[in-house]
Amino acid sequence: MAVTLYSMSWSPPCRAVLLLAEELGIKVNIKPIETTKKDHLKPEFIKINPQHCVPTLDDDGFILWESRAIMAYLVEQYAKEDSLYPKDPKKRAIVNQRLYFDMNPLFSSFKNYFVPVALHKEDPHEPFFTKMQEAVGFFEKFLEGKEWAAGDNITIADYTLAVTISDMQAVGLVLSHDYPNVTKWLDKVKASVKGSEEQLVKQSKVMGHMFMKNLKTF
Repeated sequence: MAVTLYSMSWSPPCRAVLLLAEELGIKVNIKPIETTKKDHLKPEFIKINPQHCVPTLDDDGFILWESRAIMAYLVEQYAKEDSLYPKDPKKRAIVNQRLYFDMNPLFSSFKNYFVPVALHKEDPHEPFFTKMQEAVGFFEKFLEGKEWAAGDNITIADYTLAVTISDMQAVGLVLSHDYPNVTKWLDKVKASVKGSEEQLVKQSKVMGHMFMKNLKTF
């Protein structure tokens, strides 16, 4: 099996999809899209995805975007069983809640903190950093007495949450003392998930470098 993914190497949503695809044994033909070069605004890409965002999946002519929707689709279409995205309504509801939580407030707070500095060379907005801390604090509570983000086993929620948390670490959020549950969980994800060295370590360092190089020193 093989799918085409319009993707950007350092993009957190793209990396979450690639982590899952590797776990499922899906061959991914990557078509690079670099938003800083306006690749996403080229007519040929807008024709495929009018919202012109990445990742965008092309599975033999079936086009889908929004990383969490793509991840759910890949499990339902290609996984041999449903543990990563359970069919049981209550179990799936918890996974969905964690996916929506990752979208907002977790990833949104990270994006609001990261983008102005990394892409526009602005000073850090401390209120956004505070929002990041608050969001991770919620996740710390979610993980009390639990091994995984959304149940007794790993799910697609763990994949996307791990990318977000790893990138938050890269821009200065310290987990070890204030968020012991999150720290333990992230270590477990990194030890369990194929491709974590590339997507949760190497590419998070890329994100951190993009951010830190634009920090002004006084």
